[in-house]
Amino acid sequence: MAEQDIGPIDYLALEFPQAKITGEGFAALLDLVNRGIIRILDLRFVIGGPDGTFSGVALADLDHDGVLDLAVFEGVSSGLLGDEDLAEAAALVPEGTAVGVMIYENTWAGPFVTAMRNHGARVLADGRIPVQDVIATLDSLESAPA
Repeated sequence: MAEQDIGPIDYLALEFPQAKITGEGFAALLDLVNRGIIRILDLRFVIGGPDGTFSGVALADLDHDGVLDLAVFEGVSSGLLGDEDLAEAAALVPEGTAVGVMIYENTWAGPFVTAMRNHGARVLADGRIPVQDVIATLDSLESAPA
């Protein structure tokens, strides 16, 4: 992949109430990485403490089933995700709640964006529509009279 073939970079923060982290979504995450759809740049888990403090959680065996869930990502750090970001994410949840924060590249888009740029196109804007907004719109469309 050429250096200019870099896809859009996104982040995702997930809340795990009562710090209950199961391994159920990890297979899907690994599949996305293995198929080259995304590339994990940073992945860290923290548990919120009192007064905005937080402590890190190792990626080894998050669900305590004896299988190393995300060990393949242990130590993955691009430098984009800092302690300030983790503190901000931990401050959004109650004490004792775990937060997973991931920064990832949408590698599927890199070659497309590069090809378009090489032929004179410019990215005018990009963004993200929150999934909750999409679901609410689809629900309202389904319930609207025909």
